[in-house]
Amino acid sequence: MKNWKLTQQHPIFDRNQTWFHDCHANTQVLLPSGTRLAVFWAGTSEGTPDQAIWLSRCKNGIWYNPVRIKAIYQLPHWNPVLMLVGKRVYLFYKIGLTVQTWYTMVSYSDDEGLTWSESQEAVPGDYTPRASVRNKILQASNGWWIAPTSSENGTAMDSYADISRDGGKTWEIHSIPMRHIPGAPLQPEKLWEGLKKGSLWENDLEIVGAWDGTIQPSMWESKPGHIHALMRSTRGWIYRSDSNDFGLTWSEAYPTVLPNNCCGIDAALGEDGTLAVVYNPVGENWGRRTPLAISFSDNNGESFSRQLILEKDEGEYSYPSIVAEGSQFHILYTWNRRTFIECIVE
Repeated sequence: MKNWKLTQQHPIFDRNQTWFHDCHANTQVLLPSGTRLAVFWAGTSEGTPDQAIWLSRCKNGIWYNPVRIKAIYQLPHWNPVLMLVGKRVYLFYKIGLTVQTWYTMVSYSDDEGLTWSESQEAVPGDYTPRASVRNKILQASNGWWIAPTSSENGTAMDSYADISRDGGKTWEIHSIPMRHIPGAPLQPEKLWEGLKKGSLWENDLEIVGAWDGTIQPSMWESKPGHIHALMRSTRGWIYRSDSNDFGLTWSEAYPTVLPNNCCGIDAALGEDGTLAVVYNPVGENWGRRTPLAISFSDNNGESFSRQLILEKDEGEYSYPSIVAEGSQFHILYTWNRRTFIECIVE
């Protein structure tokens, strides 16, 4: 196993910025020109009427001030996802008053994110979470788009692959099976501080504690047709499922050795076959969002290296995005909902 090292770590804009109070749930993409785009939601707080989609641009290593690109006041905008196809950048994002009622919109840009097309429903007439709900869409070796997504109702959290065989014109759902169990009571002394302070869209501990399952998968293809998903869960561990038919059918979700606090994760496959996973190594449902770590696997996730810690102080360091670029991994993550930290590991 390579001795991976953290070589860069810095905010993409000032922690004391005054554009918005909260920012969260980034995604990123590297364009052919070398420009990097990052999008995220921002506003007063999670679920408030001014929660909109913002974009930051990095050219020649310099991050420019973020700009708001999608906003309809009184209708919160959530969890954007970028996807590069040729020279076109697609933007998928959710709108809705709550996570349980949001649905997906899609827009695109042909000028590196400077202007965007009018947004359309990702699946016209379907007001459920379609296409990707948070993590990047996989472009499989057969040309299919395999979008990792999930849904949430009053108690169940379920993951699935949303597959498009025609470049995003139509989509079809393929479920990742999981047997649900009643949610366990939360332990207030071990909770993420944001849940106690009202940072989540739902903050009733009895309601949150009743949720069970997996959401927000991150997917990769290990060899043609073999698709894998890692998911955040309410069970104290990152869960996994596997498919050998391009995501049409999936194994029942099962726990991995990586702890999870029911907070967002992301994974990427490097050019040498290394699988990198960024996560909070906290094995408590809705537990603290510190530390933040990255682990590596050279056997497709059967085992993992010792954690490389990215953050260990008190606070919220969460919802990472990770992309592989040559021999490096580029990571962005939420820093106390005030900015995003960019890391390079190589």
